[in-house]
Amino acid sequence: MTPEEYRQLINSALEACFRVPENTPYAGLAEAMRYSLLAGGKRIRPILVLEFCRIAGGNTEEALPVACAVEMLHTYSLIHDDLPCMDNDELRRGKPTNHVVYGECTATLAGDTLQAEAFGTILRSALPAERKAACAEILAGAVGLDGMCCGQYLDMLWEGRRLTEQELTEINSRKTGALLAAACQMGVAAAGGSGRMLDCAGHFGAALGMAFQIRDDMLDVTGTAESFGKPIGSDAQEGKNTYMVLLGPEGCEKTVNELTTAAKSILSEAFEDTAFLCALADELAVREK
Repeated sequence: MTPEEYRQLINSALEACFRVPENTPYAGLAEAMRYSLLAGGKRIRPILVLEFCRIAGGNTEEALPVACAVEMLHTYSLIHDDLPCMDNDELRRGKPTNHVVYGECTATLAGDTLQAEAFGTILRSALPAERKAACAEILAGAVGLDGMCCGQYLDMLWEGRRLTEQELTEINSRKTGALLAAACQMGVAAAGGSGRMLDCAGHFGAALGMAFQIRDDMLDVTGTAESFGKPIGSDAQEGKNTYMVLLGPEGCEKTVNELTTAAKSILSEAFEDTAFLCALADELAVREK
């Protein structure tokens, strides 16, 4: 499949999620969940699930619930990241953020529910029990105490002081990289792939995630609100630590290219059909949104 074909498949599956009758007491909560889940986005994480499943010898149709679950989890993180108690952002993917539309309490609950439903979606899938358990365990590890939530905590804890490159990487390897790496590994786990494939997928995702974050930091300076989908320059206005501050534009560009090259070379250690993932890595390295 092409990236666009994957995207259409994923969007169709997500569109079917959380549809409830308007007279249902919790219809407002479901609406808030769907508002952010269907707000667009590149769908990179679910695409990685499906493609890694394919090259690991699995059935992508059976892995589709796992792909949707990763996007639910990612959406929950965005809703919470935008909350007034976190980044207090008012624009996401070119639309008002969830709490602006539905209020802070409903937005918080929408994120909480998406996180729970992500695991439920995996566990209710038609995959063999051991593969469902493996996918859920990988996702839990990526989000929990030493994963994405830890990254958000460290970002908050170290706010207001100049960070070293190592400290900034401590944050972003968890806040961004952990879920991208998990998406790659969950694709392998859904296919019943080998331990070598799992390790390779994790290393690819970690390198891709770091390049992705650095590119994000670059776009916050050089991009436009129309293409980026959220305010430009917010990192500098809030005095945030970014790779642009630490490395400068040329250093960021060089590091993104090095990480992308490393990610692509890692793939050949366990997989043969890597053309799609190599092209995706190259595309993300020069993205404008």
